[in-house]
Amino acid sequence: MWKTILRRVLLMIPQIIILSILIFMLAKAMPGDPFTGLINPNMSPKEIDNLRAAAGLNDPWYTQYFRWIGNALHGDFGQSFIYKLPVSSIIGDRAVNTIWLSLLTVIITYVIALPLGLLSGRYEKSILDKIVSVYSYFSFAIPLFIFALIMLFIFGYKLDWFPTSGTVDVGISGFWTVFFNKLHHMILPAITQALLSTTVIIQYLRTEVIDVKQLDFVRTARSKGVPTSKVYSRHIFRNASLPIASTMGYEITGLIAGSVMIERIFSYPGIGNLFITSISQRDYAVITSLVLILGTATLVGTLLSDIIMSIVDPRIRIQ
Repeated sequence: MWKTILRRVLLMIPQIIILSILIFMLAKAMPGDPFTGLINPNMSPKEIDNLRAAAGLNDPWYTQYFRWIGNALHGDFGQSFIYKLPVSSIIGDRAVNTIWLSLLTVIITYVIALPLGLLSGRYEKSILDKIVSVYSYFSFAIPLFIFALIMLFIFGYKLDWFPTSGTVDVGISGFWTVFFNKLHHMILPAITQALLSTTVIIQYLRTEVIDVKQLDFVRTARSKGVPTSKVYSRHIFRNASLPIASTMGYEITGLIAGSVMIERIFSYPGIGNLFITSISQRDYAVITSLVLILGTATLVGTLLSDIIMSIVDPRIRIQ
């Protein structure tokens, strides 16, 4: 297993190289540059060109690429043209917020989806199953940005139960006070995203439970007098959860990469919000670094899913 993991990690190296080239070329193909629309209208074209030359934007693309990737290997992703700060420090601060929000979203998603999927499959064609199916159809059909705006309006503005922006209130001090205040800021966006992320998990688990409960080993366990609750918890659920375990790594990295809409609507300072801002301001250094990090995270998620599969079912090993 460890040899396979090492082989997969080595295989990721050429994939990351190809990804970095594509990212860099697409960023350079964007119209405009960081100085477009952000300069003094009284500046002459020559002064503007001098600024571009000083920033290295007039160099050939391959020179800019090797300079960028060489610095990135040393942990230097360049300096933001907009924030006038190192890109690594900007992304580092925002990444921590996004990671915590994504982890909370994953926890809430599985807390909701696993019981509903198991109960829906166990009580097939019952009223409970129909209610869960209606909920799944609703969460699948409604667009995220509409649902997020509704949640923000009701629970943020009307009821005033949760904050509507930021990660922590001003003037808060003390470790536990700050911790719970940050958690309070994350709950509403995490619940919003989690409620719409349960559909696939519920449907996968429901279908698998229905199929597995008809297999011979389940009938054998029941004939031996094993309680129904243990049959479902130890036999059916363990086997039915394999498809879900295989996608868990993708879920985590997908939430980190796909948090753009949630962070934008809830004014949450994470990497998703930073990504949109950087695109609108043509901040190439931040854009390329963010996409490269998120692309690498996706490749890591693929490996993580395989590892989780082997942990859940020891019979399944990475060959």
